[in-house]
Amino acid sequence: QVLQTGVVLDTETTGMDSAQDRVIELGMVVFEFDPVSGTVVRVVDVFDELEDPGFAIPPATIAVHHITDDMVSGRQIDDAAVAHMLKDVAVVIAHNAGFDRPFCEARFDLFQDIAWACSFADMDWKVQGRSSQKLESLALELGLFYDAHRAEMDCHALLAVLTAPLPKDPASQALATLIAASRQPAYRLSATGAPFEAKDRLKARRYRWNSEQRVWQTRIGGEAALEAELDWLREQVYGARQASVALEQTDALVRYSSRSGDASQRSL
Repeated sequence: QVLQTGVVLDTETTGMDSAQDRVIELGMVVFEFDPVSGTVVRVVDVFDELEDPGFAIPPATIAVHHITDDMVSGRQIDDAAVAHMLKDVAVVIAHNAGFDRPFCEARFDLFQDIAWACSFADMDWKVQGRSSQKLESLALELGLFYDAHRAEMDCHALLAVLTAPLPKDPASQALATLIAASRQPAYRLSATGAPFEAKDRLKARRYRWNSEQRVWQTRIGGEAALEAELDWLREQVYGARQASVALEQTDALVRYSSRSGDASQRSL
């Protein structure tokens, strides 16, 4: 079996808005894995560099990651080194790819051409017998104590979590699940016109309220899961009402970026 290369990635930034804030630390751990089993064969390289954003880091942000203006003053992430490490990479994994990917793409164009997976959104850790989706908690359950909110250490912790046996299926690892998810289409489903009285059922099923679009939304991975979700909406939300839900289909090259996927409507 030909091995493939993956990257576990984490960023620290000046804030939460990728349009205005900047990456000030990029951490990556590059590894080779068996694409069939998802087993990591070896760690190939490790990268961690700081960058001066060109403006003062807000105190509230410094309180989270403890990266100060003095630490980043005059520093710049080596673009050539990043490009070298990403050469021939099959997938980038981040624990909150919806946050990290837009920041990475704003700083490095080459991240737009690589498949991404999210170990937070693409993995239901609680179903697998873990107590939390948070990386610190997942690592703590494995007995791993580390300096959280620094990019390189977060990467090492995440790779350890991804390669540990799953509680409900010790023969499996989370990495294999994420690799499989990255190969499937995914959908952002908007429950358009859902009746108000269904809000508690939607919330319990992990739909989130989009206040800007005023609609309940969720992410679905794979065609089979989408059909099952549409059946649930017919029975539990819309009932006898005629309804049409909005779908946005993405693949791993677009997923978790700020770019849009293919939009469509599905009648129920």
